[in-house]
Amino acid sequence: MYVTLEPCDHTGLTPPCSLAVRDAGIARVVVGTMDPNPRTAGGGVARLREAGVVCDVAEDAWARELVDAFGIAVARSRPYVRLKLAASLDGYVASRTGEQRWLTGDRARAYVRDLRATHDAVLVGAGTVRIDDPQLSVRPPRARRRNAVRAIACEDAPVPRDRAIFAPLEGYDPTIVLAPAGLAERFAPLEAIADVAYVGDATAATLDLRLAMEMLRARGIASVLCEGGPTLAGRLLEAGLVDRIDWLVAPTLLANANAVAALGVGAIGIELDVDLVERLGPDVLLSARITT
Repeated sequence: MYVTLEPCDHTGLTPPCSLAVRDAGIARVVVGTMDPNPRTAGGGVARLREAGVVCDVAEDAWARELVDAFGIAVARSRPYVRLKLAASLDGYVASRTGEQRWLTGDRARAYVRDLRATHDAVLVGAGTVRIDDPQLSVRPPRARRRNAVRAIACEDAPVPRDRAIFAPLEGYDPTIVLAPAGLAERFAPLEAIADVAYVGDATAATLDLRLAMEMLRARGIASVLCEGGPTLAGRLLEAGLVDRIDWLVAPTLLANANAVAALGVGAIGIELDVDLVERLGPDVLLSARITT
């Protein structure tokens, strides 16, 4: 029997997989990678070996990649975070503040919609909601085991109530608004149309992104796709909260005195392990793990 992940050895919604494998009379199991869940942590392999089942552990890189998001979510108090950025060849998202335009082509946009379908939640900053007014839905709709979630990270002011992200959609939970707890009075009007999550204590006047991610995890969200904008992307990287980047490069140059950079703040000293480079129509995708 070949399995990607070590058979679990704890009781959750179902009995332990290790017992099912043992009781089935399987003589040999090849495990792609060990379970990163501390509740198992080698227990499944140990139980099988104690029962006389030959257990070989490959610790295969591809197997680890398949369970990467799961491993981070169970080992840490925050979700797995994947950051999507789309920028010009010279590193800008717009030629001036407030400009609305598609940088990438149809294939790149379809790729992003596919990414949305594989994550529990899609997150954007308040500036993106104000300027682009995205719906952040998956088109065409996909079957999911649980409702999708859209979330907005707000710093010091709410977004308008008429934005498309607040429109009820079948298969979607109410949009989550992450807001500083110290500014609850400002955000209270959004409570009628959104799930407003107040982050930090009553004195918090700025959004603590690490606490915000922990709050999403506490809501059962194990994976987040962040689609910007530049300020949120930079702050997430600076705080060490990003696990993978998908950088879409469009064949255009936008540099001028008013151009908006793809990353709004710092994020200096971050190294990337680029493991996928792919052409998507006229655009180029670089996908990389964060290594430092």
